[in-house]
Amino acid sequence: MRKIYILVLLLTAFGASSCNDWLDVRPETEQKEDDQFSTYNGFCSAVTGLYMLMGSQDIYGERLSMTNIESLANLWNMTDNTYRYEDYYLMKHDYENVTYSQAAIKAIYAQLFNTIVQANVIIKHVDEQGDVILDPAVRATIQGEAYGIRAYCHLDVLRLFGQVPGGTEQVSLPYSETTNIDEMPAYYTFDEFVGKLKQDIEKAESLLKDNDPVFQYSFTALNSGSSSSVDDFMLYRQSRMNYWAVKALEARMYRYLGDDANAYRAAREVIDATLDGNPVMTMSGTQDFASGYKLCPNECLFYLSKYDVMDYSQDFLVGGSSTSFDERNNLGLTSAMHTELFSTVNPNSNNRAGNCWRNNVPNSSGQMMSVCMKYYWNTNVSNAMLYYQIIPMLRMSEVYLIAMESTTDLNEANSLYNTYMLAHNVPNMPSFTSADDLKDFIVDEYRREFYAEGQMFYTYKRLNSTSMLWRDEPVGESEYILPLPTTEYNPNR
Repeated sequence: MRKIYILVLLLTAFGASSCNDWLDVRPETEQKEDDQFSTYNGFCSAVTGLYMLMGSQDIYGERLSMTNIESLANLWNMTDNTYRYEDYYLMKHDYENVTYSQAAIKAIYAQLFNTIVQANVIIKHVDEQGDVILDPAVRATIQGEAYGIRAYCHLDVLRLFGQVPGGTEQVSLPYSETTNIDEMPAYYTFDEFVGKLKQDIEKAESLLKDNDPVFQYSFTALNSGSSSSVDDFMLYRQSRMNYWAVKALEARMYRYLGDDANAYRAAREVIDATLDGNPVMTMSGTQDFASGYKLCPNECLFYLSKYDVMDYSQDFLVGGSSTSFDERNNLGLTSAMHTELFSTVNPNSNNRAGNCWRNNVPNSSGQMMSVCMKYYWNTNVSNAMLYYQIIPMLRMSEVYLIAMESTTDLNEANSLYNTYMLAHNVPNMPSFTSADDLKDFIVDEYRREFYAEGQMFYTYKRLNSTSMLWRDEPVGESEYILPLPTTEYNPNR
């Protein structure tokens, strides 16, 4: 319990004071920046600030999890009278609207690169001032996390603003290794950008390998604070970019690029990883839902702690005791859409259908709606910070789906599928008899599994799909390429 209080203090005290100083760092105040990294606590403050940036509502705290990114995939039911104009224009893939869609894109782009730059500053100062971190394993872990976060954000820059993998439209993008948000980074072709991304992931892995506490202690032990020999700042590794999260990120990257062999290798390494004879991580749907955890925290390889997520998400995701659905302000599905979503897997037993959604909520016209309940919980819960107040970033369910899609062995795919569905409380599903059947399931399952977690647009894009469920118009290649903000240098014009 003492160490849970320590984590609270890290996220509040650092957030209220040191992180404000950290986030104000600018090149003209280099002495202030040097002072920030003159102590170990200064590095801790900077790392905490980095995760706070990732949790910003302009990126993973909302836009790239619950709202804008899901609208790009046409997942929310929105009518012409909506007040959510940004989501409406993004759903239409109208990127020319200056007031709404371009404003949303600019906010996402700016915060992604702000986060990347702060990661770069940490990387730089570990090289220059890292000796103040006396434990070399802690020093390597902190720098490995920064490289991992830089790669995580750059992958999403590629998935949002880059060309479709294997597509015909060519796009150059910036890969930032600068420590100044005002300094223009170098631009790279698709292949060059991917090369930089792979290097960062490999660097993160090499720094975290054997240094990350996850090689000595289970996630459960690190979450409980029972590992007394571990530095307090190195606890709670699920809320940090740990080694296994980087491996899952590697699998995600290769899956997006269509590299089956490397996607399978990385995913399988996570699935097969053991510690003291036990799996490092398993799927946890059945157990988590039994405890009321709607976001499957115990299968998260990486999540962001976000203490106020329920408060602000209720502005657009109706939850709790709300008895009506306001189609002008709320994001949800019609009951018919929800039925279609789960049409190929039995919704009566599938624990996602039963625990992540609330059905039959009437709107002003009396139409029955389904609302996503992932980010809602009772206010009197225990351990809210560890299990409820989170944004999932990488989950074991995605790792299983990557392995299923990437393997060349249909029998292995069916074995993984069986394990996957058991975690969803759906036993005895018929086996796949062809790769095409498996592919159809994968696409449908990404849509079901990661609602309000921001993965379906990227799934459509990597497949260069010409259609989206619940969209009447065909989708062209250019609609998958978000334009760079007009305020940025753009060599693609």
